[in-house]
Amino acid sequence: MLADAADGDARVTRLRLDLAYDGTAFSGWARQPTLRTVQGVLEDALAVVLRTAAHGVPAPHVTVAGRTDAGVHARGQVAHVDVAPAVLEAARGRSAPTAEAALVSRLAGVLPADLVVHRVTAAAPGFDARFSALRRRYAYRICDDSAARDPLSRAHVLWRRRSLDVAAMDAAAGALVGRHDFAAYCKPREGATTIRTLERFSWSRPTEGADAGLVVATVQADAFCHSMVRALVGACVAVGEGRRPVAWTAELLAGRRRDAGAHVVAAHGLTLEEVGYPADDALAARAVQTRARREAHDVDATPGCC
Repeated sequence: MLADAADGDARVTRLRLDLAYDGTAFSGWARQPTLRTVQGVLEDALAVVLRTAAHGVPAPHVTVAGRTDAGVHARGQVAHVDVAPAVLEAARGRSAPTAEAALVSRLAGVLPADLVVHRVTAAAPGFDARFSALRRRYAYRICDDSAARDPLSRAHVLWRRRSLDVAAMDAAAGALVGRHDFAAYCKPREGATTIRTLERFSWSRPTEGADAGLVVATVQADAFCHSMVRALVGACVAVGEGRRPVAWTAELLAGRRRDAGAHVVAAHGLTLEEVGYPADDALAARAVQTRARREAHDVDATPGCC
């Protein structure tokens, strides 16, 4: 059974979309006039496959788990869209087993190669892609070895000429884990809180798999402020290159002020890997909890966050 939208409107059906994209040619997630954005391209494609204009209903509006900045990639992005049941059923056609399966197939024929919707599923009751989320997990990839430098991954991996001390970076990152005021690592927005719970921040140099030889950060939190992930990475890079001591990242955090040394690194090394949600029976409660602690002035107004 398809779930009604979280606001209780029985006239619409809420769908969960699991998607991925290469952010290189996108100006971030949020729709912006005259710019190519993930939201704009996705919503336009949904309008085509759902034939909303022909049905005389508004064009689809997509809500995303985590807005990403221009150039940031996503492997595990999640969004939701509300669709009138009759419009959804009409999109099914005669051959697809379900309307959701039909949407996946038809979107594949309309979307560009740098944006893929892997799954469309009926959302569980109370699901909200943004407010029901428990956490977001990002990875940042760096190459500091000329022998391992791959021109085919240049749009997804940051290149640094200096060799990085991964152990020092990991120690510097670990000191930041916990619930803190991350004002020193966020672009300020008037009236918005910069308190976040950083659940995991670590660095490693994998010896196997697709990331073998790279320096990889894993950054996970309940939510992120604008440019926070890339500022955290930038501070650790300064430590890894020997320009700052290991204790500096914690000192910067305690000072709650931006420092030129905490350089915000380039967006292209960053990928949203996963968005985590509670069990289906806890989705609605999680959304209420998240909304309750975010006042109107704390809702993201900027195109991206990380």
